[in-house]
Amino acid sequence: MKNIAIVMGGYSTEKVISMKSGQVVFDNLDRNKYIPFKVIIDENSWKLNFDEIDYPISKNDFTATINGELISFDAVFIAVHGSPGEDGILQKYFDNLNIPYTSSGAQQSKLSFDKYECNKVLAKNGLPCAKSFIINSKENLDIKQTFKKVNLPCFVKPNSNGSSFGVSKVNKYEDFESALQKAFQFDNNVLVESFLDGVEVTCGIHNFNNELFTFPLTEIISENTFFDYQAKYEGKSQEITPARLSKEVTNKVFRITKEVYKTLDLNGIARIDFIIVGEKPFIIEANTVPGLSLESIIPQQAQSIGINLTDLFSLSLEKALKK
Repeated sequence: MKNIAIVMGGYSTEKVISMKSGQVVFDNLDRNKYIPFKVIIDENSWKLNFDEIDYPISKNDFTATINGELISFDAVFIAVHGSPGEDGILQKYFDNLNIPYTSSGAQQSKLSFDKYECNKVLAKNGLPCAKSFIINSKENLDIKQTFKKVNLPCFVKPNSNGSSFGVSKVNKYEDFESALQKAFQFDNNVLVESFLDGVEVTCGIHNFNNELFTFPLTEIISENTFFDYQAKYEGKSQEITPARLSKEVTNKVFRITKEVYKTLDLNGIARIDFIIVGEKPFIIEANTVPGLSLESIIPQQAQSIGINLTDLFSLSLEKALKK
């Protein structure tokens, strides 16, 4: 039996989603193969939660002591969205301790978490992305001059954040500055991205058994102006799996998803988001630690083709343990 640390929480506004993802992993992990432990982290403490009691984690070797017994871990299931789970910090830490983990490596995670730099790399490799530019909060910003770079409508979003926190759709000049200030609450770098008028879809992917496998596409129809936090987690959207696209366009998305995965050298379960304009898919972002809560897309996609969460998580850990 392998001891598995399910790391959840984190240092960002996505902590609440991470806690849900971590709980789903804990509830569904195969008890015939693994002994799961919940490890909850934030800026102030790392702790192992066992039988509703918290025990401190030693950051020197990632161990905890329960009733005099030293608990160490054979592998880590990373369920932290945002920092430090998606930006490479945890991955680098576990690499230094030689503890295997689910998800992509440190450098790959760091790049994917930076939406602007990630899309630059993808575009340089011939992959279609929305046009964008970056604004830093420390710049002496001339709003009128900056606005001249923008075609309306556009999206203004934190460059390194998820779950649509701080994202605005801007339709007129008067709303641009307030959208920037909203995004700056979550990140010092803000991405201004061209609006793409099309169908939003997302594609899960993994590389278990040394083969790339894409999940069925999910089509997203938001009741709000875009797929914001309410739409993602409070039921304000329709999520249709499989997406209502032609076979030709569906296969095109599958092909590009695999190209993104290989170009970024990703590992484990990931999710690539797209907008389909006409019949052309445009990449919006790559997610290296996608949500695993019951409301999240990956569980829905897996279950739509008969893969239960216990088997999905076992495959993910088996891949990690083979590293």
